[in-house]
Amino acid sequence: MKALPLRATQRLQFHKGFTLDDAVPLVPYFAQLGISHLYASPLLSARSGSMHGYDVVDPTRVNPELGGEPALRRLVAALREHDMGLILDIVSNHMAVGGADNPWWLDLLEWGRLSPYSEFFDIQWHSPDPLLKGQLLMPFLGSDYGEALQTGTVALRFDASQGAFHVEHYEHRFPICPRDYAQILGQDELLKPLSERFSALAYQDDAYHEAAWLKQALAERATEDDVRQAIEHQVAAFDFDRLHRLLEQQAYRLASWRTAADDINWRRFFDVNELGGLRVERSAVFEATHGKIFELISEGLVDGLRIDHIDGLADPRGYCRKLRRRVDSLVPDRHLPIFVEKILGEGETLREDWQVDGTTGYEFMNQLSLLQHHPDGFEPLADLWTRHSERPSAFIEEARLARQQILNGSLGGDFESVAQALLQVARDDVMTRDLTLGAIRRALQELIVHFPVYRTYISARGRSAADDALFQQAMEGARSTLGEGDWPVLDHLANWLGGQPWRNRPVGRERKILKHACVRFQQLTSPAAAKAVEDTAFYRSAVLLSRNDVGFSTEQFSAPLADFHAVNQQRLQTFPDNLLATATHDHKRGEDTRARLAVLSECAPWFVEQVEQWRTLAEPLRAEGSPSAGDELILYQVLLGSWPLDQTDDFDGYQQRLWQWQQKALREAKLQSSWSAPNEAYEQGVEGFLSRLLLSDTGHALRTAIGHAAQIIAPAGALNSLAQTLLRNTVPGVPDLYQGDEFWDFSLVDPDNRRPVGFNARQQALNIPPDIGELLFNWRDGRIKQALLAQVLALRKAYPEVFRSGTYTPLEVVGKYAERVVAFSREHQGKTLWVVVPRWPHHLLENGVYPQINAQVWGDTRVKLPFAVPTQNWKGLFHTGAVTPNKELLVSTALGDFPVNVFINPDDQES
Repeated sequence: MKALPLRATQRLQFHKGFTLDDAVPLVPYFAQLGISHLYASPLLSARSGSMHGYDVVDPTRVNPELGGEPALRRLVAALREHDMGLILDIVSNHMAVGGADNPWWLDLLEWGRLSPYSEFFDIQWHSPDPLLKGQLLMPFLGSDYGEALQTGTVALRFDASQGAFHVEHYEHRFPICPRDYAQILGQDELLKPLSERFSALAYQDDAYHEAAWLKQALAERATEDDVRQAIEHQVAAFDFDRLHRLLEQQAYRLASWRTAADDINWRRFFDVNELGGLRVERSAVFEATHGKIFELISEGLVDGLRIDHIDGLADPRGYCRKLRRRVDSLVPDRHLPIFVEKILGEGETLREDWQVDGTTGYEFMNQLSLLQHHPDGFEPLADLWTRHSERPSAFIEEARLARQQILNGSLGGDFESVAQALLQVARDDVMTRDLTLGAIRRALQELIVHFPVYRTYISARGRSAADDALFQQAMEGARSTLGEGDWPVLDHLANWLGGQPWRNRPVGRERKILKHACVRFQQLTSPAAAKAVEDTAFYRSAVLLSRNDVGFSTEQFSAPLADFHAVNQQRLQTFPDNLLATATHDHKRGEDTRARLAVLSECAPWFVEQVEQWRTLAEPLRAEGSPSAGDELILYQVLLGSWPLDQTDDFDGYQQRLWQWQQKALREAKLQSSWSAPNEAYEQGVEGFLSRLLLSDTGHALRTAIGHAAQIIAPAGALNSLAQTLLRNTVPGVPDLYQGDEFWDFSLVDPDNRRPVGFNARQQALNIPPDIGELLFNWRDGRIKQALLAQVLALRKAYPEVFRSGTYTPLEVVGKYAERVVAFSREHQGKTLWVVVPRWPHHLLENGVYPQINAQVWGDTRVKLPFAVPTQNWKGLFHTGAVTPNKELLVSTALGDFPVNVFINPDDQES
């Protein structure tokens, strides 16, 4: 099979409400739009009802809820008819656990260390807690263990079809080891022969395999009524004490869900008890979890891979290189791109020796956002925020406070595991054996609190130069907050965590425990950053919410145009196929919500005045301090960003969407409420405020004021969105379109951003020949965005090498509004294009109602062109008219008919 050129991807979220077969009839539309590859959410068998697919329970088959493998083949066949490919999202870091649907996990619980899956999951079998010696903590009970036993919510059950005993707690199943079946079957005459056989398992080396046929025999006997009744009688006899003794003998210890934060002894995905970490660095685990993926690749059904949460792995570099070798061996005649979901910190770049094709593009969202925020907006917006919320204006302070809370809270057990690992390293050296656990904890916490990136990548050779520079930033920060007495401890941590390579230590225990400490440390800094920044600080800090999103360096408010050009040039040199995203399934706000909110950075003093008026209008809507001033300010921004363009929209539905977002926001912030301890009184007060604001007569004045303000900034927001769309599709990299975002996307955080997409309307709109005047007049319906996208994707298809490998040259802009224009050229073998888009457009629109700057406003603003530009008629988007530039291109000409533009030199036969 030939390689399919990667031009543009379309992300689709599959679930039982939108299956693989549902996507088949949409393929012609995606092809017509200009998409080259569908980019699918995980397709392997996930937990029943999963809306995202990241909770895989069986990686050996395609999810039957999505239509299974037959449906996948039908979709790929449809894609091939249109010369399109499939990029598949895969989950290497974790699986769904708990419940009763993961056979590997259930086998592990049943047999403990004897299970062939005991090394699949990342478990600390040798816990320092004597109560957990040789056992896994199972923090799935809805109450304390003793209470669950006493109330009967933990109960012994018999599965007659499997001949197996288990303990049941709501949706959870905890298998009983067959070696203990004799205790249940007892001495009943009907059951005694089987009871004796099960009892003998305790002395058999092949007990695991022997038990399989014994359970089958038990299932067969259970079909007899008298035997079944005898078994049920024995099960019913297990009272509090007998059931407790039986459970104490298992490979797990049942416990309240609240114990996980402090006592967990296996790695999770962040702090989610239902997602257990895998040890994919082990060959057996790698093969078992990737077998179906490799099969699909070898059969030509998959054309690229997206690796979820690469930083959760013990050795991301080793994994990526191993995966690259394996994929190349399966399809030696073509290159399958591999993309990694990686959050890059400020100044951090993806490692080139991983042998991957790039990231999923979170960093591009950040780079483009920084470009569209005006630096003058920060001080008035920060002052407004701190004055009312009494929270820090510097995001980095909020993030550090959140990291401290997370490390002492939901990730406390994981933090303790790393501290204990480092204590073992200290004990192994006579020079450091006097270091106390308390001192290690203090230094370790401050080091993680000040970590500037998600993680480092320590190898046997220690820290790389790039890692060391980042590590030293964390060290400097930790020294600034630690007492001087703990500085020597910090220096020891720096040595252990990659400063002194573990390969320099003797082979054996000493090297093993140091490597273990390094790996555990790196697998902690990543979730600590994610939980503290993305899932806490983003909901606490609201200087401007358009700067709070996944992958953003939120401590930055804006960046110079030169920075944007520089990162584009760097991407072209290092990862020309890197995905470029402006919306994802993980974003906190839709791409057009953020684009509209960015306008507030241009008119911050006006916005400050509006908020002061709104707070006065809101006085009759508040009740007993709900919401807090900070939560109220956050709500105003969310309303402004997501306010419907059509004033006749269903405000009942809008209120429900807003409350779903707000309840999540309140709990993620962990200030007034939280997931672990919901403050129902406060939440009800906030919900009441929101309902009165949007639905009651009392809220009419405030509702009208906010709606009016939203309409004032909406045209500039739409122009930002069009600029965002054009830049994503013309700078170096591969543009990724999130499902439905060819129309306006004013969504909020998931699940709001995963609502059903109206593809019928989008198909119909694409079939109508574009008329610029009509599209601009009806810009609120979103068709103008789709028309722009289709035009640019057509260019990408016609001139693929210009976009993939063409040079990227910033073009100088001069004149009155030079700083408000972004211009650059792409050139490959004589084919050249120029891109011209405005930024900071609000004041240039002169209170207009359309996202189009009047040509006369630009005055003498012009783009300087390369000296060697031939005198030709250059065509812009929609071919509204050709221009013949002469060393300079007037912006009034370039953007006279359409808000943004691309000019391309004519083909030879047209010159």
